[in-house]
Formats: sequence, C-alpha cells, structure tokens
Amino acid sequence: MKKNIYLLSALLLVFTLLFAACGGAEEAAPAPAEPAAEEAAPAAEATEPAEEEAAPAEAAPAEAADPNALPRSETLYFNGQQWGSVVGWNPYSNSNNNAMAIGQQDNARVLMFETPYLYNMLDGGVYPLLADGPFEWNEERTEITFMLNPAATWSDGTPVTAEDVAYTWATHVKYNTPTGAGNVEYIADIVALDGQTVVVKAALNDEGAAANPLLVAAYLSSNYVVQKAWTETLEARVAGDATALMADAAEDAIASGPYMKYFADDSKVVLVRDDSYWGQDDSMWGKLPVPKYLAHVIFKDNAAGTTALQAGEVDVSQQFNSNVQSLWEDDGLPISTYLPDAPYNIGASLPTAFFNLESPGLDQVAVRKAIAMAVDYPTIIANAMTDQSATFDQVPRSLMNPTPGEQALFDSTAVADLQWVGNDIEGAMALLDEAGIVDSDGDGWREFEGEKLSYVATCPNGWSDWQAAIEVVAAAGAKIGIDITTNFPEWSVYQTIVTKSDAPLPEGYDIFMMWSDGAGPTQPWGRIRKMLSSEFIGMASNWNGNWGNYSNPEADALIQAIPNETDPAALNELYTELVNIYLSDVPSFTLMYRPQSFHTVNESVWTNFPFDGDGTTPPVPPLNLMDGWSVAGLYNLTLVNQ
Repeated sequence: MKKNIYLLSALLLVFTLLFAACGGAEEAAPAPAEPAAEEAAPAAEATEPAEEEAAPAEAAPAEAADPNALPRSETLYFNGQQWGSVVGWNPYSNSNNNAMAIGQQDNARVLMFETPYLYNMLDGGVYPLLADGPFEWNEERTEITFMLNPAATWSDGTPVTAEDVAYTWATHVKYNTPTGAGNVEYIADIVALDGQTVVVKAALNDEGAAANPLLVAAYLSSNYVVQKAWTETLEARVAGDATALMADAAEDAIASGPYMKYFADDSKVVLVRDDSYWGQDDSMWGKLPVPKYLAHVIFKDNAAGTTALQAGEVDVSQQFNSNVQSLWEDDGLPISTYLPDAPYNIGASLPTAFFNLESPGLDQVAVRKAIAMAVDYPTIIANAMTDQSATFDQVPRSLMNPTPGEQALFDSTAVADLQWVGNDIEGAMALLDEAGIVDSDGDGWREFEGEKLSYVATCPNGWSDWQAAIEVVAAAGAKIGIDITTNFPEWSVYQTIVTKSDAPLPEGYDIFMMWSDGAGPTQPWGRIRKMLSSEFIGMASNWNGNWGNYSNPEADALIQAIPNETDPAALNELYTELVNIYLSDVPSFTLMYRPQSFHTVNESVWTNFPFDGDGTTPPVPPLNLMDGWSVAGLYNLTLVNQ
C-alpha cells in the first residue's frame, strides 16, 4: 500500500512539472508568504531536495520549504554573531566561521553539539548536560569519573554512549586537531568503562600529580562529544588524512543538541529545532526550547544590525549598539540590557591590541610601551564604547577582568608604578628619547636602526567599536612621532590571517585587535595563559591567544605552576609576578573592558529574557541563550502576544 502511495505521488509530481512547462502551474500554485525585507534571498536557494519533494505532503510542511518565510512567532532572530558565510559544520575543526553552531570554549555553544557539562559564569557552577550528575575526582586527583544521562540520544535516534566520548578524544589526538594539540599534555586518555561510565585520566607531572587539573576539569564543559559512527564515516571519506578531516564541511554531521542545520548562505543562517530532542526528558529540561527556528541575518556592519534591532527584526543582539540606553530612554523602544544602568552588561573580557613582535622596531619594549602609554583610553571608552566599560582609572590595568573576584587575586599596589591610564604623551616621548629612538632626519617621524617607525593597525571591518578604538591608537602614534595608519579587512579574511601562528604575519598586521578569555572555570589563569604562553607559537590554527608570538620562559614557568597551587597567598604572588611581567614587557595592551557577550534584547515579539535579579535558579547568564548555562533561557521565553 505504502509503495503504491509513493508511486502515485511521483506520478503526480511528474504531471505537475509537465503542466508547469505548459504555463498552467502558476495558476494552480498557492502564493508564497511574503518574506521580511531583511530576509530576501534568491528563491533557488530555498529549493528542497528532490527526494523530499516526492514525499507525501504531510512529511514536509509548506512553511519548512522556504527559509525566507519563517513564521515570526516561531523564530528567534539574532545579530552580532555571524559575520560572513559559514564555512562548515565540523565539530573537529575551529575554522568553520559558524558562530551559531560551533563554539568550543569555557562557555561552550551548545545549540547543535553538546558538552558533558555546562559552565555558569554567574555562580561558577558546572551543571550536567549530557552527563548524569556531577563528576568526581579520585582521591589522588588524577582521574575524573562521570556518568552519561541514559536519556541522551543523537539526532539519528541512537544513544549517546561513553564510547562516543572516548572516541571523540581519540580522534582529536590521532589527527592532532586544535583540541587534541591543546589538551594532550594534560589528558592522558579518556576511556569508556561501560556504556554510560567515562573516566578521564590526567597526564601526570614528574611528581605523579595531575599536570593541570584545571584544564582536565574544564575539558568537560568546553569540548563537544561527537558521535563515533559519524566520525568513522568522516574518516573513511577523507581516507584518514588529518588536513582533509579538519577541512571537511561536515554537512552530514550528526549532533545531539536541540537544533540542527536548516539553511545557510551568504545572507543568513537558520537552525531548526529537533522536536525529537532528548533534552525534553524529565531528567534534563523536561520540555523543548520554545523557538522552533533560530535565525541570524548576516548584516554588513553594526549599524545595519542596530537598525534591524530597532525595527524589531532582531530579538537578541550580541553586538555593540552605540549609546544603547538611548533606545529605551529617548526612542521608547521595548529594548533592554542585562543591567538596567551603565555599563549595562557584565564586564568580563579584555579586547586587546597585539603587537607583531617581528615588525621592525616593535621588538623594542620602549616602542611598544610608548604607543600603549600614548593611547587616549578615556576617549575610547567614552566614544568607541559609549561608556559601556569601566575606565582604567576605576580599574587599573593588569591581566584581570574588572570583577571583584579577579581583582582580589593579585597585589595591585606592587605593580602600581607600571600601570598607565593613557594619554601620557610626555611620558611616552621621554621613554623613546631615553632609548635613543628619535627623529634624526627632521621629517617628524622617529627611526630605529635607520628605519622610520611606520606601522599599520588592523581590525575587522564593520566592528565599529573596534574600528573606533584602532583609530585612537593611530592618532596616538602621530602625537609621539610614530606613523600608524589603519586597515579594516573583512572578518572572513582577517580571522584566517591572525590565527595562523606558524607563519609570519603579513604586511598590514603590525598592531591588531583580538579578544581575551572572559569568565570561565579556569580564569584568570586561562586568560593569562592565552595572553602570554609560548605554547601557542607555531600552531597552524591558533584560536587561543598570544597572537603576537611573545615568548618568555619565566612567564611560562609561572603559568605552569598555578594549576597545582592551592595556597591563596602563593597564588597571589604568582599572579602578581605575571602582571609585573606583562606590564613591563607590553607584548599587547588592553584597550577597554567589555562584556563577555553583549546581551541586548527587543521584546516586541518575545519576552522573559534573562536579566539581573530575575529570580531564576540557577541564574541564567547574559550569553545570548546559547553559551553554557545561558541556553536555559531558551526554555523560559514566551511570546508577547500569545
């Protein structure tokens, strides 16, 4: 009977196509829903695969066939995450340019792929996701054991097993992925004791202790579990070639999360809810996330994204919106931030200008520090950040974020003479003069070893707050006799250059901006490691840090000592010395304090977003309902008009 139905459907499809060729189909077809202005895309890109067109109508609802006609009452729109077209969906790669689906970090992005645990930046808690209950260290703190939730399944309906966890790690190691290379010194092995029990074995140091217990524990909330069966399919497809494995677009990836790929082109990315998602089990969320679709239009810059936010075409904005308070104070729009008053969001990360230490003259501390001292940071914070940042008078510079917990971890008085608040033109010029770096030919520009000090300061195009900050850096150079011009390539180009630490940076990348770690289970140690550790030098794909390739054995030794140190006084000394080294050598300099994520919401369509003091337990952090425990916010949303 079923065979006859499919045959009849196929015949009807053929008849319809023939009828269309004769000009009759236009009258018979229903009119498509009119797309929103920002969602327009070529109709050909919305075509369903042929095998689905031949299926019975009830298997493919009309609305699901057109990503440009998503029901507004079922779609949550984002901005500020995706810049440029998606490259791939590969959980083994960190070069996907896929901000909606891939983000293995302290607060991992878990919309599509999932981690055993979720980190909560607000309370420091680590909560089970794929795991069932808390993880446990053995008495020697050399092994972690955890159980998997027996309800957890993949998108193909098969169970998530301990063997999946173990095989994921083995694959990272075998193919030397960035995750494998970044953790192999700290994790000796991950094994499946049985179908649900996982043991993570720490690599040991010479004393027989875990080489780095911080990173062993953090692995569980930072890295995805990938299906073994799909991984084996991927390995076969690339014939075991490591480069090909990480370059594979993985369009067929199997995942365990609540959303899967629905549509992606150069105008938008759309995820669709998996209504069979295991997390609706009572042992986890007990229900499905509320929005059926998560959509991200690819805007050309922040200004376009802000316009869409004002119009109610964006619900969750993870971008810098200049003078954000004016959207509700002056315009009366139903827009808000996590905090009601300045700085409006929780400061956690440190956008930083890195020096290319191989550029002529930038190998000199005097040149680096003079540039950093001359920058007018109050102007950056007032204008580029529109006061959405603490100032360096309020929170003197170090390696710590501006939260009280991190500020208490080092002795600020011990490094006070090394700190600077900026706009110190006289001090910067005196430093250069003392080092003999002067203008010897009278053209207004200083020279070093006969070469004019001339640099290019770079950041991604469209990132308006970063661009404004880089312009202030360039202006500072002119005031002290150093020629600095600006360059703003597209992010899709920029990220491929600055994340290659195994090759010299090309012309145009003398000074360049990148971010730092925000809040996480290894902080502030993790941030300091990524700002200063030489272990990232030479990596073909380096999304971690130290992009200027700074190397200091003393700093490396201090960084290595912290994870196994438990005495608070000793930790304070270690952190203070690292801050001393950083402010003395100036391999990079922070330009502002910034939220880990901007979290601005428009409640025209959706409401019940997380905000400070909303009473949720555990508290839901302002990370755009997709990173770490913030994904819990997707289950609390309600429509404004029910």
